[in-house]
Amino acid sequence: MFGRTSKKDPELFQNVAEGLRRLYRTKLFPLEDTYRFHDFHSPALEDADFDNKPMVLLVGQYSTGKTTFIRHLMEQDFPGMRIGPEPTTDSFIAVMHGDQDGVIPGNALVVDPKKPFRKLNAFGNAFLNRFMCAQLPNPVLESISIIDTPGILSGEKQRISRGYDFAAVLEWFAERVDRIILLFDAHKLDISDEFSEVIRALKNHEDKMRVVLNKADQISTQQLMRVYGALMWSLGKIINTPEVVRVYIGSFWAQPLLVPDNRKLFEAEEQDLFLDIQSLPRNAALRKLNDLIKRARLAKVQAYIISSLKKEMPSVFGKENKKKELIANLGEIYQKIEKEHQISPGDFPNLGKMQELLNGQDFTKFPSLKPKLLEAVEDMLANDIARLMALVRQEEAAMPSQTVHGGAFEGTMSGPFGHGYGEGASEGIDEMEWVVGRDKPSYDEMFYNLGPINGKVSGAAAKKEMLKSKLPNTVLGKIWKLADVDKDGFLDDEEFALANHLIKVKLEGHELPASLPNHLVPPSKRRTVLSTPEVLV
Repeated sequence: MFGRTSKKDPELFQNVAEGLRRLYRTKLFPLEDTYRFHDFHSPALEDADFDNKPMVLLVGQYSTGKTTFIRHLMEQDFPGMRIGPEPTTDSFIAVMHGDQDGVIPGNALVVDPKKPFRKLNAFGNAFLNRFMCAQLPNPVLESISIIDTPGILSGEKQRISRGYDFAAVLEWFAERVDRIILLFDAHKLDISDEFSEVIRALKNHEDKMRVVLNKADQISTQQLMRVYGALMWSLGKIINTPEVVRVYIGSFWAQPLLVPDNRKLFEAEEQDLFLDIQSLPRNAALRKLNDLIKRARLAKVQAYIISSLKKEMPSVFGKENKKKELIANLGEIYQKIEKEHQISPGDFPNLGKMQELLNGQDFTKFPSLKPKLLEAVEDMLANDIARLMALVRQEEAAMPSQTVHGGAFEGTMSGPFGHGYGEGASEGIDEMEWVVGRDKPSYDEMFYNLGPINGKVSGAAAKKEMLKSKLPNTVLGKIWKLADVDKDGFLDDEEFALANHLIKVKLEGHELPASLPNHLVPPSKRRTVLSTPEVLV
């Protein structure tokens, strides 16, 4: 139940979305509004920002396969879609779920209170004429929305001719989306000046950023290694952080691979990327909570900066000269605030951008520091957020299966074309014969050399043989637990063969199963074991 509470009473929340909305309106928005946060950093949040589905933003130079990537995920064309080697997508297209196929133009889109795009109105007609929403009934879009962006070109001329601040629009989307996917073409890797500028604009959202090296089937393995190295080097220079961005390598479309040498790599990478996207609905509430915390920290810093500038201004003469002096010395003001209020340097806004924005402001109209507004935000961060975090976990536990389904996500879920099917511990899953039996004669020879007693070898005897694999004890211990099917502390010939089969699986680079799959249970144990809960069905 919601309602204004006294300072001593904790806020009570029914669900995370409503809790975030209430905290923002009652505690954070007053601080933002007082210290002109919306003029300097980001427009005010609206109800739709708390209720909307997770969004995925695709960014890349022209012809890197952004639109084809969306079509590959949905396995369906969407209204307004154009694909070609030339720069075809010249608009921002929000691909969202709808009961019927249709297109909503930008000017109509930004007045719809149910859509989270109303604040894009500030970018003007030049942008709104290049913005639309494509709606269609598609199961993938029931869980997520996807933002397709214009292809980025080289040269200063293209950036100016857009008529709107392209990097600023992308930054607006970056603040609100759950995942940012940067696409690169492995066949023609080139990061233009504008693309570099865009990546730098997204720098504060590295936690949301993923990189896709697309069209990797067009080059050989040796060339792919070189291209991957060049990409990592280029990204390291642009982002300028020691952390490495996750890069997915593959060919994200439904066409035959041109160079099939790296098929297994591409399949594994696609599976990893799909799992990352599928986790978005489950983690959406946590992402919104995280973004609100980041916003609150920045709003606090904004309040300290604005009130400090107000405090330094003269009451009568020399206001303009003092303003210029304060802007020039803003770095020193940052350091003073940092020491006085124990704020991390990473919480401060970009110095150059802040100086530029301050030039157009009247410092005399800035408010002084209002401790009550800051105390409300401090209370939100210290107490309310912790309660919301507990509610996030409760909601996640109540909806464990909340994931993206349909489209390309269904193709790798199960059946013989599921990732890893028939490989490693899954080898022989659909065969009538026991797969371990193929190599059992050689395992039997090793078994009888250990001198079994009553048809079984002891743990000590089996250990000597198993240690020859040079696998760590933690791995061999797990193999022993899986192989000792009847849990008697000894291995018979079938269990010994199973242990060696699992050693081979691990040595070939595959993961061991958490529990023994049905098809690996020794034939003599199947009648008594398959009914127990430890065995996977």
